[in-house]
Amino acid sequence: MPEKEYVTDRKGRKFEIYDPPFYRPEFNEAHRYIIDEYDVANKDIAIFIPCALRKPYSESPSHRLFQGIIDGVLQPEQYHKVIFGTCGVVPSELELMYPFANYHYMLGKCTDDKVKQDFHEIEVGKLLEYFGKTKETYRIRIAYCIGPFRKAMAEACRISGTEMHLLPSDPMIDKMYDIDCPFPEGSLSMQEYIDEFRDGLKMVRDEVYSDLL
Repeated sequence: MPEKEYVTDRKGRKFEIYDPPFYRPEFNEAHRYIIDEYDVANKDIAIFIPCALRKPYSESPSHRLFQGIIDGVLQPEQYHKVIFGTCGVVPSELELMYPFANYHYMLGKCTDDKVKQDFHEIEVGKLLEYFGKTKETYRIRIAYCIGPFRKAMAEACRISGTEMHLLPSDPMIDKMYDIDCPFPEGSLSMQEYIDEFRDGLKMVRDEVYSDLL
């Protein structure tokens, strides 16, 4: 087993570095717990958003932004938030469960094509298992993601036949694409993407609760 390394964030908190986490047995064991034992509560709407570098995810700037958008559209009892990415697939209420708050990794900085392909295959597999487990748990699903996370989500939906509102839309991503940037698709925090996310949440809300409007 490789020797553990650590990084300290700006608040002085120490994090273990798993490089990359999706190879680690701790993450596989946590995934098995979620799939085989954890009881996911029934909710009308599932919202899938990518994991974040800062832990816990809810304290990251991006997740604070996303949560603000969600709070402006939906009531807490209407939705379940699910985090996915290099961590696997994690119901957001489990964000403090080991090892989900104890790693530091950015797939976007990876230059190894084998690692990136492994991530895709591993993540698709985990998403497929979660979709199978929660087939009857939600009435409607929406995902907000770009890059390799989006590719894994789209592939898992295609294989499983899971209906998913995938945002930002492909036309919006094409519009924002900048080949000269290190991350050509940009950031999910960009205003154009955020506006489309808000509109998408309103759309699924109205679709689910149309009889109450």
